[in-house]
Amino acid sequence: MCRLFAITSDNPLSPQVAINALDIMREGHDGSGVGLFLRDLGGPFEEIKDAPILSGIFTESGLKRLDMYMMELGFMTKYKISIKIPKTTPPGIPKRDFYLIRAYEYPEEWENCSQDALFDRLLDIRLTLRHMGEEKEDMIVFSFWPDVIMIKEIGDPMQVAKYLNLDRRELKARVIMAQGRQNTNYAINLYACHPFFLQGFSTMTNGENTAFIPIREYLLSRDFPGYTGYQSDSEVFTHILHYTMKTLGLGIEAYKHVITPLNDADLDPHPDRDFLGHLRNTCRRLIIDGPNCVIGCLTDHSMFMVQDRKKLRPGVVGGRPGLFAFSSEICGLDAAIPDRDKARDFQPMHLDTVVIGPDRREIHLCRQTEKLPRLH
Repeated sequence: MCRLFAITSDNPLSPQVAINALDIMREGHDGSGVGLFLRDLGGPFEEIKDAPILSGIFTESGLKRLDMYMMELGFMTKYKISIKIPKTTPPGIPKRDFYLIRAYEYPEEWENCSQDALFDRLLDIRLTLRHMGEEKEDMIVFSFWPDVIMIKEIGDPMQVAKYLNLDRRELKARVIMAQGRQNTNYAINLYACHPFFLQGFSTMTNGENTAFIPIREYLLSRDFPGYTGYQSDSEVFTHILHYTMKTLGLGIEAYKHVITPLNDADLDPHPDRDFLGHLRNTCRRLIIDGPNCVIGCLTDHSMFMVQDRKKLRPGVVGGRPGLFAFSSEICGLDAAIPDRDKARDFQPMHLDTVVIGPDRREIHLCRQTEKLPRLH
């Protein structure tokens, strides 16, 4: 199993908060890698929320190819975080040339693009850079999106954080998702490391999705460029979320109806029976098989947690107004928010979707037996 931790805060926090929580839960991961997703950024990124930020790992030759490619497109560097790599690399962490966090100014000719066209172009650039990197093994590109930073690396999370000096003043965020991974593969591919991200949506999962193959095939048949990659069976959770909300136009309350639809006994008395029956039939190839605990972030900075029917992976949500966290274990929650009212902690069951909205005031609970708000 892996261990997951996510936190949403009114005030920007250091990613070290999430790393410390993962360290408390270290018996649940083997230290083989860590993934970080930072959003609603603070510090120097506060004033450039619309600037796309490129996150990744590059060799010297890869960085030169990147610079040439971006200059040809008309992108100019607006701000960057320089990560000075120590001469001595800790055991278990690969030697890298450059970890890149760089914000760009858009090309002038993009000024009149609609938001949808702009976002599609950003996706195309990320995918192109990824393919370029895979051809020559000189680039690993995690994200290219406004107000988002992603960092992934092989090694123990605490050692990686210290090695990269992640507890720095210019690297803070109000939304942080972190995974301490359990290596279940012979070779570690950083593209298989959670969290995953696609056009404003991000998820990470503790579990195993044995329905991966039919889900992947269905997503690939949608002819959307972003549904690609799949070095991990958990990446489909992000893509199903994107498909549910962007293509189907449904809310987060419907996400669980897609991945774990109600059985006939629960569906028959449901106020949205006809719609949900149709949704179950048309999206049947997106039904997951677990066990899985999924934590995710939406485009409006809401965070959520869901469980599948097997409910064999732990997950708890707790906090106080202005500060909430999602954790695989209560000890991780205790480490991050010790002064909360623990009686209000909530552990979602298989019918539940727990959401903390962008206002971060309270825990919202959606149950699959309830009417869908978007259908009122």
